[in-house]
Amino acid sequence: MLQYIKEYGKYVEITGYQGVAFDKAEAFLKANRKQTRQNVDIQFFDAQLIASQEHLYFAVLNALQAFKNKTNLSKSPAMETILYASAQRQIQRAIERCGIKPQTKSMALIIIGEDPKQIQNALQAVTKSVGSEPDESVLEMAKNKEAKIKKAFEITDEELKTLENGNQQKAIVNLVIERVALLSTQL
Repeated sequence: MLQYIKEYGKYVEITGYQGVAFDKAEAFLKANRKQTRQNVDIQFFDAQLIASQEHLYFAVLNALQAFKNKTNLSKSPAMETILYASAQRQIQRAIERCGIKPQTKSMALIIIGEDPKQIQNALQAVTKSVGSEPDESVLEMAKNKEAKIKKAFEITDEELKTLENGNQQKAIVNLVIERVALLSTQL
């Protein structure tokens, strides 16, 4: 879903894909790296480790704020977004935590840019490259993602009990977003 973030003058597309082949996503990035650097920033994530669309939206907001404040740890908003989405300060650890891997079957995607037409063109190119239509349902918190996300983000049962209030999935989403936000305080 394309959203405009007025404060930063940027548009962001957040979506996902089911049944992707890792090699196609990697091939797309390598083939389009030069073009995308000039127009849009693209980042892929393992959707099994994304707690919700809000998770990625807040990661993008924090990444753009880091660039605005000149506190960014990386050279591109796309890479900065994976740092925030993973709640990690090191790029390698961020990629290990929530980047795509050879075994990735569902993928989340963010595209950041100033021109919605360029974002749409990039989305169409990714869609063609991965060979399936966007499916935002991969972003939703689901029972099969709970254990993976809890382990990856080191969420304890005690933390969940304090926030759960009958909805464990919402509590997990809130704790992940909290970790995303806390990364900026660790600079």
